[in-house]
This record gives sequence, C-alpha cells and structure tokens, in this order.
Amino acid sequence: MNASPLFTNELINEQSPYLLQHAHNPVNWSAWSDDLFEKAVKQDKPILLSIGYAACHWCHVMERESFEDETVADYMNSHFINIKLDREERPDIDQIYMDALQAMTGSGGWPLNIFLLPNGKPFYGGTYFPPKPMHQRASWMDVLKGVKEAFDNNREKLIEQAEHLTSHIIQTNITNTVEQHAESMDVLVTAEDLELITQRILQQADTQWGGFGNAPKFPQTFVLQILLRNYHSQKQEASLVHAIRSIDKMLQGGIYDHLGGGFARYSTDAQWQAPHFEKMLYDNALIITLMAEAYQLTQKKEYQFVIEETISFLCRELSNNEGVFYAALDADSEGVEGKFYTWSYEEIKSIIDPEIFETFCDYYQITQEGNWEHTNIIWTTQGIEKEYNPEFMKAKQILFAKRSHRIRPALDYKIILSWNNLMIIGLCKSFAAIGNSAYKEMAINAMNWVEQNMMNQTENYFYHSNTKGNNKSFAFLEDYASLIQAYIQLNRITGDSSYLFKAKQWTEYVEVHFIDEQSLFFYFTSDYQKDIILRKKDNYDGAQASGNAMMCANIYYLGNLFEQSHWQAQAAQMIKSMRKMILQYPSSFCYWAQTFFVMKDGLGELVGIGPDVLEQLDKVNSHFLPQYLLLFLNKMDPKLPLSIGKQGVDNQYFICKNQTCSAPIGSVEAILAKI
Repeated sequence: MNASPLFTNELINEQSPYLLQHAHNPVNWSAWSDDLFEKAVKQDKPILLSIGYAACHWCHVMERESFEDETVADYMNSHFINIKLDREERPDIDQIYMDALQAMTGSGGWPLNIFLLPNGKPFYGGTYFPPKPMHQRASWMDVLKGVKEAFDNNREKLIEQAEHLTSHIIQTNITNTVEQHAESMDVLVTAEDLELITQRILQQADTQWGGFGNAPKFPQTFVLQILLRNYHSQKQEASLVHAIRSIDKMLQGGIYDHLGGGFARYSTDAQWQAPHFEKMLYDNALIITLMAEAYQLTQKKEYQFVIEETISFLCRELSNNEGVFYAALDADSEGVEGKFYTWSYEEIKSIIDPEIFETFCDYYQITQEGNWEHTNIIWTTQGIEKEYNPEFMKAKQILFAKRSHRIRPALDYKIILSWNNLMIIGLCKSFAAIGNSAYKEMAINAMNWVEQNMMNQTENYFYHSNTKGNNKSFAFLEDYASLIQAYIQLNRITGDSSYLFKAKQWTEYVEVHFIDEQSLFFYFTSDYQKDIILRKKDNYDGAQASGNAMMCANIYYLGNLFEQSHWQAQAAQMIKSMRKMILQYPSSFCYWAQTFFVMKDGLGELVGIGPDVLEQLDKVNSHFLPQYLLLFLNKMDPKLPLSIGKQGVDNQYFICKNQTCSAPIGSVEAILAKI
C-alpha cells in the first residue's frame, strides 16, 4: 500500500537533530505548535504525540520498524494528527505526558507514545511498541487500531479517562508532597535527621560493586555527594567508604570510556560493565562535579586524571569550538549499539605490543569469545592505579587512534542552557579542586557565549536551547536555577562580584515569573508559556536536580549574601515543607538534602577584603567547603552587606554567621586553620 497522496512531513523545516531523523518518514509528522489543538478539533482526530531524543536507542528501533513502514504510516496519516517532539527541546511537555503515562502504567521511558484528545488531554499511551506482538506487548498497528476504534465508538469513556488523568497530574503537583504543618516546627534540621538520611541511603548500597540497588545502575551523583558531605560534617567513615567504592567501581567499569574519557549514561548491569553507550553532556558535567569534590577530600591522583580525561573528551567531541557544548552522542553507530566502542580479541592483538598483550587483556577482561555480546567492552575489576602505568597508557593511545577512524556515533548538536550551566559548574569545581586555570577560562567563556547567544537582550529573558544559531522555547525553571548556580560558582573561583549581581537579578526574575500562588515553590514553566495544558511544579531529583531544589539552594545562599531575609525565610519554608519527603526518600530528594545538610548548622561566611585577597582565593577553593559562602573583594562594596565595615589597609579575613563576624584574621592560612 502506498502512503497517502496528501503526505506531508513538516519536520524537514525543523532544527532539532531528533526531529530531522524523522523528516523523511512517510508519516505526516508535524512539530509541536500553537495551533495544534485547534487543528485537531477541526479535523476531529486524536493526536498521537511521539516523544524521544536523538541519542535514544529504542527511538531509532521504533522508527526503523514502524515509522518507515508505508502501510503503518498510511494508517497513521488517515486517522491521527501525528506530532513528533524532542523532549530536550520541550522538557515541560515531556514532563506532563510522562506523568500521565506513569499514572496509567506505573512506568515510563522513551520513546513516549501518548494519545491525546483534540484538546490535548491524554487518555492512553506506552513506550516502545514492536511491529508484531511480543512478550505481552501489543504491536504498534494493533495499538493504532484500538485507539481509533475507541475514539470513534467510545468517546465518552475516553473523555472521562482523560479528565481523570489530567486531574491526577494537577493533584500530584508538588503541593501534594509537602508537609502540611511545617510552620509549627521549632528546629529545622537535627543531627538525627542527617543520620537517618545517611542510614536510609546506605541501606540501598551495593557493598560489592558500589552504587545502589541492582541493574540498571545510574551514577546517582547527588546521592554520592550527600555521602561526601556526611563524612565531611559528621566524620562517618562508612559514608566515605561507600562513596569512594562507588566512584572507583564506575571508573573501573565500561560506563567509563577507558580510551577516550567520558561517561555513558548508565550501566545495564550491576557491575558497571555494559553501558547504555549514549553520552550526555549533563551526566558528564555532574560526574566531574562529583569527582572534583571527591578529589578535594581524598587527593586521589586517579580522580584528577579522570577529570582531565573527561573534560578533554567533552572539548574534543561535544564542544561547538566557541565556548559551549552540544547535548549528546548517540549510543549507536552503523545501526549497532556500542559498535564504536567495542573490540574483538584479534583486533586488539594485531594492534598493541605483544609483550603486554596478555597482561592488557587480563586487566581489561578481554577474551576471544568476547565479554559482551560476542565482542569486548574495555573494563576492569582491578584497581584503577594500574590504568595509568606508561605501558598501558601507550597501548590505550594506540587503540584510541585506531578507533578514531571508525564511523562515529551521531552528534546531537543542540545547545541546551541548563546542561551548559551544569558544565560551567563542573568546570568551576574542577578548577577549584585541581587548579588548572584553563578550566576557569573555559567556564568564563562558556558563560559569555550563553549570555551573548541565548538571551533576548530586548525583552530580558533566556531561551532554553539553541540549534545552529536558532533559539527555541522560553527558558524553564531548571535553566534559570542552574544559571544562578553557575553565576555563584563563577564568583567563588574568580571573586568577580558582577556574577553575584547577575545571580540576584535572575533570582528576582524567577520570583516574578515562576512563583506559585502560595509564593513558595516554582512552576517549571514561566508565565510566558501558553501552549501547554497545565503548569507543572516539580520537586523530584532525578538524573538532574529539580529546579525547585536548586532554587531553594540559590535563595538560601543569596539570601545570606545579600541579607535578604525574605529569601532566607522562603528557603527555610521550602525545606520545612519538603522535610518529610527528604527523610523518607532521601535518594529521590538528594539535591534537597544538600541544602538540608547546610541548614543543620547554618551557612557560614568566609569574607576577605583587601588589595591582595583575590590572589588567595585559590587556596580557599582547593578545600571542600560546601557549608561556607565565599565573598572575596579588593575593597568594600556598599551593595554587598557582608563587606560593609570591613575595609582595612591590609588584607583582612573574617568568619561570619548569623550576622555576627569574628575579629579580623590576618591570613588565609589562619582562617583555614580555624574552620
């Protein structure tokens, strides 16, 4: 059967690599648009909303099996309004309909295929559907026919279900998870609370392979950061032991690219051996942040090497060569997952020095039969110290050079604001830990690019993504929250107070355009966004921190810095409201828990004022100081309350808390000794 003569696939006009991957399907795909619902009402057709992203393996599979099939496409074109959406361009839409799918099925994932009434309300959905029924999973064609039948003959039931689902999404917004009587609490955070959080995290620990739970295994960087903080503040050895065990096992595993640096998104097994090979900017940004903190606490030289190798990977393979970074590398090349990264035994034997071949294969688990799907992933179960001996380094360089001639995984060349902000934070943390000034310059340059290319200078707002010079979508809460955090971290490593004033400016912006009706939490979308059926409020820390968790940390820090008591009070109330969830499910609210840990004793303030204090900033930053605010200035600034009254002829340093400061201290060494 030929595709409909009215066939028109509009995705060819889009910029997103994911949408362009579908631009030549015989499906009448359209992108999300303001007139979408009006079009569906006029044609009286259900909407098929299919959501994925460029590095999504199963998205590619379903495209090949179903969306390129002309018989399937003809049926879709005749009976549905077909919309393709890149979840990384519009995470707000993805959130709404993923919540609906999870409410329907108890699980989610991508591709997300969800069916909507013409008014945009969801009534049925799923993830990957095969071309033929298998493993209790209906075929895609059966699903399409079932939905059409229900839409034609049982519309009232679908309307009822859609209304119920939409109400459920609204009711499960953040307000349903907060503690209702938070105002009555006298003590915000206790030592017992921190102990309980840590106990519950460690109860899930895999003490053999590191990480938490069984397969699949994600890095869970925020959870590991909590363990580092608990060791630092409470001196609990078990926290450090498991954090280091987890980091080391990841570095040994195939989730880390031993030849080229950088981390895949997650491991499909409990041993970290076989990754899902896609590499995402945000994962690598968060991991180098974690690694920098671990290095500050342990001074393990291998951690420095991994930070350097990962940043080199990001510069080599995800940089736009103007300062910022692209979104992701695909898991597949030549249509095969992991093909770019895996090796045959004979291929390695023909390349590296015969004298170390057996030792190399033994260390990296390489066998003639293959250690994964008849091929070999380079990984080890031994200590990572051996990885950096000269013979192994030379062999790896030879393999890396050979690999560079293979057909590469596809690049998702979107530039996403929040992910680049996370990268700026990671670069700041890496500079603080290691002292490589190139990382500081990279962070500054990345922020300059973002400001020059992703901000609407006329109307004063940011965009969420930029593809080939074209900006798309108003920035979301996670974009602004991470932007503010990036400004804070840039100030910490440079002492440039202009970053603090920018952080304050955009915090004020978020308070105006994202705040909820109770003036407490924040919506994911700004009040500018009009093409969605509802505004979500998100509090769950997943692969990335929730925007609300980041904003809580931001307003607590800036509230102390600028002596904005209303921000301090708002942050405290947010933590009070989230307290029950943080204590019960700390692994799901670990960015929140970071602020929880700081609030236990309150945020300390290290202030340096004088002509040469900025030259001492690197010494302070080399230490792990998550519980301290830093303000180093050459001279007093009346716009920064913490600096007022502290001007002297010589350099002077102060330790402050609760609007009370120590007597002047004469040197950085003395102030570090005191804290």
